[in-house]
Amino acid sequence: MQNIDIATLIIIAANVIISLKGFKDYAFFEKYKFNIAGIRRGEQIRMFSSAFLHADFNHLLFNMLTLYFFAGVVIDELGVALFVLLYLASLLVGNLLSFYFHKEEYHYSAVGASGAVMGILYAAILFIPDQNLYLFFMLPIPAWLFGLAYLLYSIYGMKNKVGNIGHDAHLGGAIAGYVLTIVFAPDLLQNSLWIVLVLAFPIVLLFILHKLGKI
Repeated sequence: MQNIDIATLIIIAANVIISLKGFKDYAFFEKYKFNIAGIRRGEQIRMFSSAFLHADFNHLLFNMLTLYFFAGVVIDELGVALFVLLYLASLLVGNLLSFYFHKEEYHYSAVGASGAVMGILYAAILFIPDQNLYLFFMLPIPAWLFGLAYLLYSIYGMKNKVGNIGHDAHLGGAIAGYVLTIVFAPDLLQNSLWIVLVLAFPIVLLFILHKLGKI
């Protein structure tokens, strides 16, 4: 078992405690989930609080395991303060992108730390692009290839409304993680330019598709 930094432990504990409260208390869950109508009424707290609620235990477990495995890489490279800043920025950018794309859908709701966790994951990929991730816990795949494929799938999911998944929040979080990591560690542009360019491709593609009205 790897060592876990106190900042990661606090974030995981907050997610677990607030999610468990939401599982048991429907009124609490409804009050603090991401909901377009609520946000447009002035309940901006939902932009933040929704990222500590989860749909079910499996959703919570997946996000917290991903955070646990990759937080250490980011903390080792950037330090605790920038790790926390990156997590919170990815959380907010993910929800802001969701709000942007769904602002006229008053019924639209979402929960989960996925945007924040994706920001941490993509930061880690920039630092360890060649490390293998294990798809379905069995199939090894280089981190950079996983990052590229996931962003492209998220664009596809947004365009085609695939599944009950907040693809836009995933994308927003990943983009925030990507941009801030390069800002915080500009030496990546010299030492790992290839991965910086590879992961920029789906971000540029998203921008082009949006400009063309395709997404």
